[in-house]
Amino acid sequence: MTSYILTLSCPDRPGIVAAVSGLLAERDCNILESQQYGDADTGRFFMRVQFSAPEGVAADELRAALHLQAGRFALDWRLHEPGSRTRVLIMVSKAGHCLNDLLYRTRSGLLDIDIVAVASNHPDLRPLTQSYGVDYHHLPIGPGGKAAQEAEILALVEHYQVDLVVLARYMQVLSDEFCAKLPGRIINIHHSFLPSFKGARPYHQAHARGVKLIGATAHYVTPALDEGPIIEQEVARVDHTHSPADLMAVGRDMECLALARAVRWHSEHRILLDGDKTVVFR
Repeated sequence: MTSYILTLSCPDRPGIVAAVSGLLAERDCNILESQQYGDADTGRFFMRVQFSAPEGVAADELRAALHLQAGRFALDWRLHEPGSRTRVLIMVSKAGHCLNDLLYRTRSGLLDIDIVAVASNHPDLRPLTQSYGVDYHHLPIGPGGKAAQEAEILALVEHYQVDLVVLARYMQVLSDEFCAKLPGRIINIHHSFLPSFKGARPYHQAHARGVKLIGATAHYVTPALDEGPIIEQEVARVDHTHSPADLMAVGRDMECLALARAVRWHSEHRILLDGDKTVVFR
């Protein structure tokens, strides 16, 4: 038996689940996990099905059958084959906690991804990256400006056949043109609940406002700064006794947790875009 993951979205109407399950049953496929959700506000239906298929049923046969159903239900679908691990490029600046967490989780088998390279506008995290046997690329923003540097990043995406770019505290704003080239393929970790406390020294901003909760938000990157579809958020309660340094220490843990979950769910094809929101089948 060979395992597959099918994800789809379409206008909501009766018969979608029956059509998909019937298609699989006709080919003696066994459904291992199935989740679905209908968004009453947008009228969209979302579904994720993990199933196993007999050896005689090829991926091309499944795709052909799904193509026929796509015309009937206006399906936007993806069939993910086994063994296709997500190839990840991590981008960082100087803070290494999220990078270190992702490298450790991947090496220990907690994240089923391949970190193929790390790119940074600073050289600081080269020793950490190379201790895990991962290529490190120092790409400063030089005389050619941001456009030239982003062209180098896109060259790495092509060279390493990257599926997902992860901004693990990369402290540069990506251009609209760059974001448009990788829609739904860039995840960022933001050090607060969006859209609060943007810009420099966010924990100092939070401290000055006397916050009682701090958190972190993992989201897809879009041209709208820090306003892309939210994937996961993590929270911790704090009080007046916490200094900015205390908030930063707590915040680092929140950032690692939220980002790791977002990367895992993306790699397991558990996230479907619903306009400016996400549907996450955990």
